[in-house]
Amino acid sequence: MSPARSCTGLRAAVAASMGLSEGPAGSTRSGRLLRPPSPAPAAPGARLFRLPGSGAVRAANPERAGWTEALRAAVAELRAGAVVAVPTDTLYGLACSASCSEALGVVYRVKGRSETKPLAVCLGRVADVYRYCRVRVPEGLLNDLLPGPVTLVMERSEELNKDLNPFTPLVGIRIPDHAFMQDLAQVFGGPLALTSANLSSQASSLNVEEFQDLWPRLSLVIDGGPIGDGQSPECRLGSTVVDLSVPGEFGIIRPGWAGCWCQCSQAPRWE
Repeated sequence: MSPARSCTGLRAAVAASMGLSEGPAGSTRSGRLLRPPSPAPAAPGARLFRLPGSGAVRAANPERAGWTEALRAAVAELRAGAVVAVPTDTLYGLACSASCSEALGVVYRVKGRSETKPLAVCLGRVADVYRYCRVRVPEGLLNDLLPGPVTLVMERSEELNKDLNPFTPLVGIRIPDHAFMQDLAQVFGGPLALTSANLSSQASSLNVEEFQDLWPRLSLVIDGGPIGDGQSPECRLGSTVVDLSVPGEFGIIRPGWAGCWCQCSQAPRWE
């Protein structure tokens, strides 16, 4: 999804599909641093890799630019059950294997996050959504919204780890509009649990320095450079969360980045 699209466009795309109507607003139904010639440790327990450019656009020569090295390192850590910090199209996040119950617990402990708050699931392709969710909206709608700065809440399938958000039958799906994150999810080959890279209740992070206090508790930090405008509070809102769990309805649980676009385009803001 292009950042130029206002939330009015997002609202219209959802509502126009199969006669969907909007539900109640706010509904919740229920490190090595890659600097040649050699990497150096960033902090005890962490390695930092710096991506070429922002990482949002795939490197023209992945091998030479260090893209492939960073990708391989991240996949190896995730498969080993570790927690990795990653850039996305909205904020910096913490990712781990959604299938590893121990890693899920580490994410909650690192953030100091209540275990009654859910983690999103990051996938690499729209086709993967059908494996992990009971999709009740048209395929065209998913292709219109994803990849993009949205989290789509749908009924989860039996394929997901039962220890992931065991308190709800729903799951939020992310496919960030970010080349490195899409490559990472695809090469990893399974669902990634994803949440923001910050201590719970503190401001979200738009660059790796802003969550440097977490580095010692992480295995790897992927530095994709600054995300968005660090001077704008709206840029720290995270993804727009859209509830698609009820057939024929949708609800905006959190305005997120789409709300930011609304303000920029002077379109009505979702409340």
